[in-house]
Amino acid sequence: MEVDLSALLSERQVLILRVLFDTLIPPDDYAGAWEAGSGNYLARQLQGDLADQLGLYRRGLDALDAEAQFRHGMAFAALDEVARNGLLAQIEQGHTAIDWPIDAAAFFGAACQHAAEGYYSDPGNGGNRDQVAWRMIGFEVKG
Repeated sequence: MEVDLSALLSERQVLILRVLFDTLIPPDDYAGAWEAGSGNYLARQLQGDLADQLGLYRRGLDALDAEAQFRHGMAFAALDEVARNGLLAQIEQGHTAIDWPIDAAAFFGAACQHAAEGYYSDPGNGGNRDQVAWRMIGFEVKG
């Protein structure tokens, strides 16, 4: 079941999250994080076990965009891959050019964890659409 993230995040925040997740797990011969359902997985979790992290995501996505604007003069989603990766490497280390309302490195860590969980988890959790990650690593479900 698809979950509408727009009930939880603004349209701009959803775009930032999509670009962030696809930067963390980019598409190649296989689907990237977003196409594989990591966003849907996170939406489900934010309406359940991770409900207390919704504020972290709202503030973190806004801060990530503000950081990109400050450093590069454009929105995070508009940055090229090299600039996004460089920016995220700095944030991973907690090196920010602006004041964040949350711990930047903790936000980055949560986003990495949730993108990976959504990508590799059991499809029943809302991610790993069509078992794409399992097929990629050669995992076969015996039935």
